[in-house]
Amino acid sequence: RRVHGVPALTGTPGMIGYGMAKAAVHQLTKSLAVKSGGLPEGSNVVAILPVTLDTPMNRKFMSKADFSTWTPLQFVAETLYKWSSDSSTRFPTGSLVKVITQSGNTNLDVEK
Repeated sequence: RRVHGVPALTGTPGMIGYGMAKAAVHQLTKSLAVKSGGLPEGSNVVAILPVTLDTPMNRKFMSKADFSTWTPLQFVAETLYKWSSDSSTRFPTGSLVKVITQSGNTNLDVEK
């Protein structure tokens, strides 16, 4: 089943520029993650791939959408804080981490 909104991992007909920008972030993540990527030893590079973030602007312009599938900004902030303060909770460098919210529950999954 295709998870709606992980357009970062699927084709984006009608939104080619959007898809290209997402693909560029993936390439940047993978390139910086390798040993010769130019970052200091021990750096960790991870890209998060949220479906839809729950923001006031998204709610304004998509007022009829199912908000239970939108990822709260608080979840993203807490996750990034946890990763920055406890390296054992981070995904491996170079990971593309899908952020999927369904029925108000958010989960993380590494794209393989």
